[in-house]
Amino acid sequence: QVQLVESGGGLVQPGGSLRLSCAASGSIRATYAMGWYRQSPGKQRELVATIDSSGMANYADSAKGRFTISRDNAKNTVYLQMNSLKPEDTAVYYCNADILLMTIRVDNVWGKGTLVTVSS
Repeated sequence: QVQLVESGGGLVQPGGSLRLSCAASGSIRATYAMGWYRQSPGKQRELVATIDSSGMANYADSAKGRFTISRDNAKNTVYLQMNSLKPEDTAVYYCNADILLMTIRVDNVWGKGTLVTVSS
């Protein structure tokens, strides 16, 4: 059983910063691509940023210049540093990862999400 657990969400004022963390645990041999997605009420889940095992990152246009994704392969953890937050960044943020299990099978796993609210 593998799970992703997000943390770091909360209430922040416009212009503020938050750092999200997502740790993978379980019978893990390695983690491949990891990423963050978000979903606002009434909207579809959308990509925020992804990062591959070599550290190459990809960002949605809405995140470029404000958000930074990083990872610690030794800890099977991915981070999302969010700066200059706007009210429109309010959403539930979900972690996603392609995980190589000890059984030599790759599973795509989602976390349960962490709520980020940007409001004054």
